[in-house]
Amino acid sequence: MTTPHTRARSTRIPSRSVALATVLGASMLALAACTPGASTAEEPDSKYGFPIVEQEADAPITVWVDASRQPAADAFKKAYPEIPITVETYDGGADGSGSFQTKVQAFNQAGSGWPDVVFSTQNNDAAWASQGDEPFAAPLNKGYFEQSFLDGFTEGALAPLTVDDTVYGLRNDLAPTVTWYDQSLMDEFGYTVPTTWEEYQELGEKVADEHPGYIIGGVGDAFAEEIYFWGAKAPVNTVVDANTLSSDTSDPYAQDMAAIIDDLLDAGVLAQENVFSPEFVQKYTGKVLMLPGPVWYSGALFSNPDSLNAKPGTIAAGLPLAWEGEDAVAGNVGGGTWFISQHSANLEAAKKFLEFVTSDERYQVDMASGLPAYQAAGDKWLAKQAEAGFFAGDFAENVSTASTQVWDGWGYPRFSQEAVWAKTVTPKLAAGESLVDLLPEWEKAIENEAQVNGYAIK
Repeated sequence: MTTPHTRARSTRIPSRSVALATVLGASMLALAACTPGASTAEEPDSKYGFPIVEQEADAPITVWVDASRQPAADAFKKAYPEIPITVETYDGGADGSGSFQTKVQAFNQAGSGWPDVVFSTQNNDAAWASQGDEPFAAPLNKGYFEQSFLDGFTEGALAPLTVDDTVYGLRNDLAPTVTWYDQSLMDEFGYTVPTTWEEYQELGEKVADEHPGYIIGGVGDAFAEEIYFWGAKAPVNTVVDANTLSSDTSDPYAQDMAAIIDDLLDAGVLAQENVFSPEFVQKYTGKVLMLPGPVWYSGALFSNPDSLNAKPGTIAAGLPLAWEGEDAVAGNVGGGTWFISQHSANLEAAKKFLEFVTSDERYQVDMASGLPAYQAAGDKWLAKQAEAGFFAGDFAENVSTASTQVWDGWGYPRFSQEAVWAKTVTPKLAAGESLVDLLPEWEKAIENEAQVNGYAIK
């Protein structure tokens, strides 16, 4: 095993454990800030803040969803059979594929074909979808949606989608990272759930020696950096201002986290398979001792009969891990966003759809796998989980706490950090290269992508 990395505490940036109300507060403007020459000015001839195309009350709306949101569209059809709707599935921009943006650019060139509503797994899509000579995303708080409805979202939930005080999308669910663990295995092995990254590393080394084949985490997904480096307060994705980005992988937080991951990979206790792959399910069902990750793992992995299918009462969601002597912070993995097109010919139907899929209990409480971003639905969803008793421990309390701890030093620029990580880091980790050694290459790749997207590098 490698020797635990020693952090130069005196050179660290201050610890920040912040409420969701201020998640990326100062950088929200920057994350989706205008590109040079772009305009977000309200059109004088529009009551909603954008030029409205000719409306047709009976026009069907076309809705794009990923496979996981198909039930939301089906529930809407059942609730409102009188509203014509065509549902098309696509990848949802998963892992930073950029498919949403690519398709919209093609429609812009053709001058037609835009869907009315789009679900995206990428919160940073607001950064480009609200901009340009022909922006896709409709402003939602300039008279289109009632302010009382928008105020119903958990405080801060719409911040990643807000540009110059204009809201361009609605969050589907909140996605703070928590420390998932199997309570039954912890009891069987006589282990204590770690509360710090240092204890996490020590536990991993012990598991490697005493229970080889079991894992305490995974780095095989494009969003692994949002779990580990965001949760470690590593300033590698900082939006400084409207057109400036900073990435510093030499920072002690980044160096420390990379060293821990290298150690645990060497020990064989971090999975390198994608958690949604058949290989992961086949190899690790019953062998996941711990798995730091987003709250939506609750339904996507642990209670999913097609995935890990854990036994009731075995899996618990612990609080985010902290550095020793510091406050814990959470990372954030997606959460998903609904957009309405400025080109929609049936804005009323599109509005009704978004109201339903973000706030209606028939979907968000009865069917959704993750914590709804709409406050009332979120409270009832947590109460439902507690009543069901599927998860062990203080599930509702810990998830609620984690949602207030998302670190504000990680931004949402005009490009996908997931795509950069997946291209630059994931394959080389799989090939056995050291993450510590890869950090400068990752930083350079981030800076190159930022510059392509119009950012200056600080």
